Order: sequence, then structure tokens, then C-alpha cells
Amino acid sequence: MAELQDIGAFVAVATHGGFREAARQTGNSPSQLSEAVRRLEAQLGVRLLNRTTRSVAATEAGQRLLEQLTPALDAVSSALDVVNGFRDRPAGRLRLNVPLSASRLILPRILPPFMAAYPDICVEVIVEDSFVDLLRSGCDAGIRYEERMEQDMVAIPIGPRTQRMALAAAPAYLQRRGVPKKPQDLLQHDCLRGRFGSGAMPAWEFSHKGRTVVIEPAGPLVVSLGGGADLAVDAALAGSGLVYLFEDWLRPYMTRGELVPVLERWWPAFSGPSLYYPGRRYLPAPLRAFVEFIQTTRW
Repeated sequence: MAELQDIGAFVAVATHGGFREAARQTGNSPSQLSEAVRRLEAQLGVRLLNRTTRSVAATEAGQRLLEQLTPALDAVSSALDVVNGFRDRPAGRLRLNVPLSASRLILPRILPPFMAAYPDICVEVIVEDSFVDLLRSGCDAGIRYEERMEQDMVAIPIGPRTQRMALAAAPAYLQRRGVPKKPQDLLQHDCLRGRFGSGAMPAWEFSHKGRTVVIEPAGPLVVSLGGGADLAVDAALAGSGLVYLFEDWLRPYMTRGELVPVLERWWPAFSGPSLYYPGRRYLPAPLRAFVEFIQTTRW
């Protein structure tokens, strides 16, 4: 019978589409994974992966094997994790996939007390704003807003239940260019925009007394949403234009007077994020502990 570690190596490589990414996810080296897959193929007498210099893909036999192995390995993992219930405290790794806004605005208030309560759990946080397949990425759970959440997932609220987008600019900019009085005035101003990894550039939406106004402003700077947000804030602080971002992100600058709120009565509110994870009967002990911690944490 093939060694379980070799089987696990094949599943990791096939799932993540390559030895390098599988190595990053599992903590092994690409050469170790490659050797393990070769041993498994030799033992079975069947090629499981087609390898080129640019890509790795499962053969038909490899795909059929992967389909059968995945639920079996999940069951093995769940069975082994039952032992965690006999410990004084859960142990293991908790892997979270979150957008930059959650890593900046949500997790700093949650992770320190959670890690203090569960010192034997190692939390790994992967920050990315692009849409990801949670299972394929090797993560236990993620944080997303409803419109960007994967289907068929269990979701529980995490963080504030209501958030707002905010618009702000430096005092020097407003003194130089004037203060917008209504959303349409932004078409005559320098606006610091953001773009998703997909290439889409979201419009700026405003709402007041049941009326919604959507604006497509122009400006001197476009940044990638997520990773480039701090650059947009820095540009706004320097007086380069207006920035449109989470209110909680901009609030410290507004409190210090470095940025001035603009069109505040038009700031739109929206539902807060959720922690989501696969709906399994048996959750890994670290994830179960985190879910219970979130459910008892007041924001």
C-alpha cells in the first residue's frame, strides 16, 4: 500500500496545480514533493501528473484518483483531529484567507485575545483581495463580504455588523479646490481611484434619504484595491485628491485633522463581513475553537 505521505503529496500538487505552490502550502520543498509523487507513480504503475516546464496537471487516472482520495483524506484528518478533544486546549494550525480590509480593521481586535486563550494554535493569515477557492487554497476559513463569498459555505458574522464607506481629503486640497457640496461635484475634482485585480474599477456610490448616486470620477492616481490602499491614503494626505475608503480605515486621520470628512451625510452603509467555512459535520479543532470564540465575542 502506498505511503500516506506520498498520497498526501500527490493530492497537494494536483490540488494546487504545481510543485512550488504545493510546497508553499504544505511546508515541504518542491523536490520532496516531486520525489514522493514519483514513488507513488512507480508503485501504482500509472502516470498521475503531466509535467511541463510551465505547468502541472493531473492525468485522467490522476484526476479519478484525486476525486476518490479527497473525501477519504478529509475523513482521516477529521478522525485524527478527534484526539484534540482529549487535550486541555486545542492545538494545531488555523489558516485564514482574508482581504486586506479585514486584516487591517477586523483581525487586530480578535486575534490577540484568541491567541492568548489558545496558545497551542498557530494562526496563519493569507491576505489577498482576489476571489479564491477556499478549499483549493488550503485554508480552513475565510473572511469576505456577502457578494464575494463562495457558495455552499457556512457563514457567521465577524466584526461590526454595519460599516460605511467614507470620503475625505486633506485640508490643503479643499482650501485649494473647494469643498464638494453634492456627489456630482466630484466630477470636477481629483479623485484617487482603485481597481480590482480583475481589471474592474468600482464606481463611487453615495446614499442619502433613500436616494443613491453612483459616480465615475477621474483623477491622477489609480491603485490596486487592497494592497494599494495605503498609497491612495498617502496621496490624499499629501493633498493630491479625494480618497474613498472604509470609514474605520480613514477615521484615525480624520480624528487627527490630517483628513477632513467630505459629503458625510452621503456616506453609504453596508453589512459587515462574515467568517465562512465549509459545512462539515466535524470541524478541525482549531477552526471549531475560533468559530466558538467569534460567536462569543462582542464587537
